[in-house]
Amino acid sequence: MELIPGISTEHYIFLSVVLFCIGAFGVMYRKNAIIVFMCIELMLNAVNLLLVAFSRQWNGADAQVFVFFVMAVAAAEVAVGLAILMMIYRNTGTTDINVLNKLKG
Repeated sequence: MELIPGISTEHYIFLSVVLFCIGAFGVMYRKNAIIVFMCIELMLNAVNLLLVAFSRQWNGADAQVFVFFVMAVAAAEVAVGLAILMMIYRNTGTTDINVLNKLKG
């Protein structure tokens, strides 16, 4: 079953894989903590897209409900993560994640 005529589930799988890879490379190679948070969110959204596509293909709403909870947890993660990042910025003056080694002790 196609979500939109002319666009099959394989297209959604390909888009999801591309988005997840962009997010994974961003997490591995970027040094700015805000960019790392954005890349983690991109990876979560790629998985959510895949879950919704498969849910629609199999005519079930279970995965769509799960996506709702994943988005709620991701929003809470960002709120806590940005609060921690603000405290780190106040103490160090930068959002570079390599500077966090100085906070060990």
